[in-house]
Amino acid sequence: MKQEATLDEKLKFVIGVGMTITLMGIVGTVLYSLVFVTQPMGGMAPNDARFFELLFPIATFITGSLGTLLAINTDNGKPKKPEAPTDTPDGV
Repeated sequence: MKQEATLDEKLKFVIGVGMTITLMGIVGTVLYSLVFVTQPMGGMAPNDARFFELLFPIATFITGSLGTLLAINTDNGKPKKPEAPTDTPDGV
């Protein structure tokens, strides 16, 4: 049982780190595109507009998934209930 809990914790950690790195990459790409890429005077370039339309739902999904992963109720830190003794004093 302890091994399964440890495996579950490691899996959540790896998934969380992977999603966080992906989200950071998306945010970095969006910021780079807004700050350093030259845009036309009349508004945003059509390709950039489609790029952002595609990127924002992905970022929203990853943010929601990370929040769910962090909010999942685990038994860590909670005191465990004592188990009922299997032996009775009268031997029954």
